[in-house]
Amino acid sequence: MPVSGVPLRPLIAATAAYSAPALIVLSAFAVYEAISIWHGAAIWAVLTATTFLVLRRQHAALVAMRRYVERSADRWSQAAETERPAGFGDQVLSDLAAAVDRLVRQTRAETSRATTLIQAREMVIDAVAEPLLVLARGGHVSGANRAAHRLLGISVVGRDLSEVLRHPQVLEAANEVMTGGPPASVEVTLALPTERVFAVRIDPLPAIAADGAAAVLMLSDLTSLKRAERMRADFIANVSHELRTPLASIVGFIETLLGPARDDTAARGRFLEIMNQQAQRMARLVADLLSLSRIEQNEHLPPTGRIDLGQILGTVKATLDVVAQNKAMTIVLDVAPDLPPVPGEADELQQVFQNLVDNAIKYGRTGTSVTITARLAQEWHPSMPRTQGASTGKSQPRALSVAVADRGAGIARQHLPRLTERFYRIDVARSREAGGTGLGLAIVKHILNRHRGALAIDSAEGQGSTFTVYLPEYPG
Repeated sequence: MPVSGVPLRPLIAATAAYSAPALIVLSAFAVYEAISIWHGAAIWAVLTATTFLVLRRQHAALVAMRRYVERSADRWSQAAETERPAGFGDQVLSDLAAAVDRLVRQTRAETSRATTLIQAREMVIDAVAEPLLVLARGGHVSGANRAAHRLLGISVVGRDLSEVLRHPQVLEAANEVMTGGPPASVEVTLALPTERVFAVRIDPLPAIAADGAAAVLMLSDLTSLKRAERMRADFIANVSHELRTPLASIVGFIETLLGPARDDTAARGRFLEIMNQQAQRMARLVADLLSLSRIEQNEHLPPTGRIDLGQILGTVKATLDVVAQNKAMTIVLDVAPDLPPVPGEADELQQVFQNLVDNAIKYGRTGTSVTITARLAQEWHPSMPRTQGASTGKSQPRALSVAVADRGAGIARQHLPRLTERFYRIDVARSREAGGTGLGLAIVKHILNRHRGALAIDSAEGQGSTFTVYLPEYPG
C-alpha cells in the first residue's frame, strides 16, 4: 500500500533518471525501424509508469522508516512504546525496524542503569558529613554535597573554585592536583559568618569522568580543636595568674593556722572567713572559664529555637532583685508589647542579660536604679552580619535591642573597645572586690556572636553606662 504524504518532485526526477536508458534504446529501435514510433512510445510509457509506481512504493516505505526511526529516537528517554507501521515494503526494511527496536530497548536499559548509578553516587556524596566539592579540570565546581551547600551556599555548583573558596593556598593546591600532581592537604582559616579553621584535602580522580570531574575536595572543620588548643593556652597564661593570688592567700592562712594562730580562736574565725571568700572567688573563676569554653565550642552554630525576650528579662529581674535590694537599688523593666520572638537559646541569652544587669548593680551607685529597656531597633547595628531576613520580601532586616543602663561612675572612652577581652579590667582591685572574674563581658560577646547579634557600649564618666544588645529577628 502506498503511504500518503510522499513528495512527487523527487519521485518524478528519479523515474526520469531510471527510464532514460529505456527511452534511448527504444528511440534507436525506432530509427532503425525495428519497431514503430508508436510502439516504442507505448512501451516507454508502460516502463515509465511501472518504474514510477515501484519507486513510489519504495520511497513511501523509506519515508515511513525514517519517521519511525525519528520517533524511536524520542523513545530513548521515554517509557512509552512507538507503534510500528503495518509494513515497510520489504524484508530489509522490516529487519532494520526490528534492529531499531532492539537498540531502543538496550539504550533505555543502559540509561536506566546509568541514572540509578548517578543517583546512588549523589546519595553517597550527600551522606558524607564533611563538606565535599567535585572539581572539573577547568577549575570550576561540578558537584557539591548537602554539607557543602550548608557551608558555602546553594549556588556553588557551576562557579569557579576561586569564587567559592577565595584562599590562595587552596587554589594553588587544587591547580597542582588537577595538573597531575599528588593529593594535597592544606590548613586554612576562612572568614565565614564566624572565623573557622579547616583542613582541606584534595584528591585526584583515577580517570576523568564524563562530566569533566577531575578531583574531589573535602573540608574538615578544625575550629573546635583549634579553639580547645587556644583555650588551653589561655588557661595556662591567664588562669594561673588569676588563681595565684587567692591560692597564695589560702596557703598563707593555712600555714598561720597550723603555726602561730593554732590556738587563737578569734584569728581562726577571721582567717577562715577570708579563706572562704578566696575559695569562692576561685570557684567563680573556674565556673566562668568552663562556661566560656562551652560557648566557644558552639559559637559557629546558629541557634535553632525561638524565644520570648520579655519572659527572659522578667526572669533575670526576679533573680537579681534581691541583689539590687542589698545595695538599696531597684531594677526597672520596660519591655515593648509588640516584640516578636527571636532566634536564640534561652539559657544563653539569660546568661547575657544576667551578666549585664549584675555588672550594672555592682558598679552602679547605691540608691540608684538599673533600667532594662527592650524595643524594636530603629536601625540595623553596623557590626551585625546581614541575615536571610533581608531576602524574604522585607524592605530591610529588623533587629531587637535590649539596653541595660546604670547610674554609676561611668567608663573612660579609651577603655570601651577592650571591655569584652578576657580578663581585661579597668580597676583590678575594685573588680576583685566586687567579685568579678574578668570574663563576664567576654562570655556576653561570644554568646552574641553565636546569635549573630552585637553589643554596643556607651558611657560617660560620672553619669553611668549603657550596654545595648542587638539581636536579629531572622536567623543568620
